[in-house]
Amino acid sequence: MKAILGEKIEMTQIFDDKGNVIPVTVVKCNGTTVVGIRTKEKDGYNAVVLGYGVAKHPNLPYRGIFKKLDIAPVRIMKEIRGKNTEGINTRDIMSVSQFKVGEMVCVTGISKGKGFQGPIKRWGFTRGPMSHGSKSHRVQGSIGSSADPGRVWKGKKMAGKTGADKVTLKNLSIVKIDEDRNLIYLKGTVPGIKGGFLVIKG
Repeated sequence: MKAILGEKIEMTQIFDDKGNVIPVTVVKCNGTTVVGIRTKEKDGYNAVVLGYGVAKHPNLPYRGIFKKLDIAPVRIMKEIRGKNTEGINTRDIMSVSQFKVGEMVCVTGISKGKGFQGPIKRWGFTRGPMSHGSKSHRVQGSIGSSADPGRVWKGKKMAGKTGADKVTLKNLSIVKIDEDRNLIYLKGTVPGIKGGFLVIKG
C-alpha cells in the first residue's frame, strides 16, 4: 500500500535530458503520520488512517486518541483502503521515498470553487442573439415539457454552484522526488488551489 498526504505548493517547469520543457506541480509531503490501522479481522477491511498537518485546537474525542498514541494532534485525517497493511504501524512517518521516479499515481483533491455560475459558463450552452430586439442573451431558455409531464426533469442542466468538487486524476507520472525536502514533482496539473490538501496513492 503506497499512499501519502500532501499540500499543493506551486506549478513550475523543469527540463529533461533532451532539453524538453515538462510542466510539473510541486507537492509538499512533510509529516504524514499513521494515526490508525484497520484490519479485516477487527474492522472487516484493510486500511490505514493517515494524518497531516498540526491541529491547533482539536476537539476532545480526538485529543484522547492523539494522547493515547503519543503524537501531536493532526489537522487532517484520511482513511486509505488497500489489500495489505503488513509492515505498517501507528506513529510511522510516511516518506516520499516509497515512490519512484516514473511511477504512475492517482491524486485526489478538491477542485477550485467558482461560485454560482449561469448555464452558459457552467455547461457551455449557446447564447441567444445579441441584437434586433432580442431579450434572451444569456438566459436559461425553456426548462419545461408543456402539460406532460408538467414538471422539470430531474438532473436538468441549470445555473448553480460550480467547482469545489472532489476530483481524482489517474495515472499522473512522477517526474522528480526530493527526499531531503519531502517534495514530489508531478507531471501536469492537479486539482485544487495553492495550499490545497491532496491524497497521493500508488
